[in-house]
Amino acid sequence: MKLDHVNVFAFDDGDGWTIVDTGFDTKKTRAIWETILSGPLAGKPVHRVIVTHHHPDHVGLAGWFQRDHGAELVTTRTAWLMSRMLRLDEHEKPVDETLAFWRSAGMDREIYEQRAHERPFNFADVVAELPLGFRRIKEGSTIVFGGRTWDVRIGNGHAPEHATFWSLDDDLVHGGDQLLATISPNLGVYATEPEADPVGEWLESCRKLIHHARPEQLVLPGHKLPYRGLPTRMKQLIQNHHSALERLIQHLDAPRTAVECFPFIFKRKIGESEYGLALVEALAHLNHLYQTGKVTRTRRDDDAWLFQVKGARA
Repeated sequence: MKLDHVNVFAFDDGDGWTIVDTGFDTKKTRAIWETILSGPLAGKPVHRVIVTHHHPDHVGLAGWFQRDHGAELVTTRTAWLMSRMLRLDEHEKPVDETLAFWRSAGMDREIYEQRAHERPFNFADVVAELPLGFRRIKEGSTIVFGGRTWDVRIGNGHAPEHATFWSLDDDLVHGGDQLLATISPNLGVYATEPEADPVGEWLESCRKLIHHARPEQLVLPGHKLPYRGLPTRMKQLIQNHHSALERLIQHLDAPRTAVECFPFIFKRKIGESEYGLALVEALAHLNHLYQTGKVTRTRRDDDAWLFQVKGARA
């Protein structure tokens, strides 16, 4: 992956450690954890794992910590259900619904033919089996770890029911992928819910969370470096997607597929490693424009959706 790391955090609870997020379940990641557990974290057990959201780089080793280390899993209900469902949903080739979804986005024919005959990425490839049982957190919950009491505040858009944690005892915030510093989290539409509007959910979450943001807070993000200046950063996250939507509107005077909109949304060439994420994010922005009544869509003969500003001539 182009983004080649995830941040995980260990909080000292006195009699044990609370780990927030885990990394993929791979031999390399397990080896890194074994080194950490026998080194800096030695002498006390990992008694709790908190997962901010269901994406595999965050939940990948949660089941390993539960089964092999006796840790309790704490996460939102949606994150747990999504993780359990996707962990069991394993395929040797893309299913018909996925192929139809790719066609609807106007996937390049050469890429489509290649991926149609390849084994797709499976959640189970990098996520350990999750045992039954977890402790639920939700909007308005409080939780104690690392010598602090934290308010739980929920965001959406990047992942459903993404947990963020706001310390009541100092200026620390754990933002996961909801509050990143120098990159914008992917907002994607997938074959599991092709009519979803993650961009709308994202903007709504940012408008809600910004009321709790203060310049002095130190934010621990899911990727890249910790930072301060959260109110400014959240305004940037909101504006980033408003700007992308405005660029799309300007270029949808002619009917276009999601893939044909790559240059207008991302303003750079999309490589092979980024193609899948770009496709789902382009469709997310188009879905938002469609569901808010700003564009229309029609089916092309090859099943691709064509999006166009209302009133423009085809």
